[in-house]
Amino acid sequence: MKIWVDADATPKVIKEILYRVAERTQIPLIFVANQWLQLPRSPHITFIQVEQGPDVADDKIAEDCGEEDLVITADIPLAARIVENGALALDPRGTLYDKNNIGQKLSMRDFMDTLRGSGVETGGPNSFNQKDRLNFSNELD
Repeated sequence: MKIWVDADATPKVIKEILYRVAERTQIPLIFVANQWLQLPRSPHITFIQVEQGPDVADDKIAEDCGEEDLVITADIPLAARIVENGALALDPRGTLYDKNNIGQKLSMRDFMDTLRGSGVETGGPNSFNQKDRLNFSNELD
């Protein structure tokens, strides 16, 4: 098992939780991003920097993750690709995406995207807070 992180948009507090998990469990933790990241030195933590461009990091994660892997991402289309390949995805707010719920989540995301595309103000997500951190930690455990 490996834990892959769609690192460009992952909150710092979530990264810090993942660092500790990698050290405690010795599960390989792989960060993938378009820009360089400062990460702790550890034999369990690696970084892959990909070229700039839309979905380049997502494509790398989707191509390289395996069936037993977990991907940390808020990107629902990426989560759908991961689940289709037999892995699991976990949102930084603690939502676990699997075969039972990813279809509904993707449909809702596409619906909201259509509304925004037609000019409807849908608002954005609430600020990341302590409850989100706790939900993430609990689901990760």
